[in-house]
Amino acid sequence: MTLSENKLIRFMQNNIYHNEKLSKTEQFLQECGGWIRLLDFFKQENIYLKNRLSFVLDHKTETDFLPLAEQFQNQFILKDEFITEIIQDVKKQQTMLTDTAVKKIAAEEKLTKTQQKLRNEIEFLEKDFSANKNQFNKFISSVLE
Repeated sequence: MTLSENKLIRFMQNNIYHNEKLSKTEQFLQECGGWIRLLDFFKQENIYLKNRLSFVLDHKTETDFLPLAEQFQNQFILKDEFITEIIQDVKKQQTMLTDTAVKKIAAEEKLTKTQQKLRNEIEFLEKDFSANKNQFNKFISSVLE
């Protein structure tokens, strides 16, 4: 666990669980924590899909199969990159939220805009990831005997 993760945990323990009233900052931190868990799941699921594709590629070598398999492989790689970028953005937001709360800096408007941007990106990723996974499963089912 990194120093900033320890700082975040201490902040949450001291503020969320001991205060009667939750603040917007605390809600945003909770939301970010949920996103990190969700993004970790997507990373794991993407690894699983790439492994499935690799397994099928080991057994299917028809020429019409390979271009579609390559398209899915490229989509999985792009998803990895997108997930990594969002994770970095969420962690940056967590740091800003913790620093802001600790230092009592009034930057609520910027933090709220960033939080909304992250919500939109997560929502897009969830929909896109699910659609891509469904297309992949249909594709694999159609090429297997």
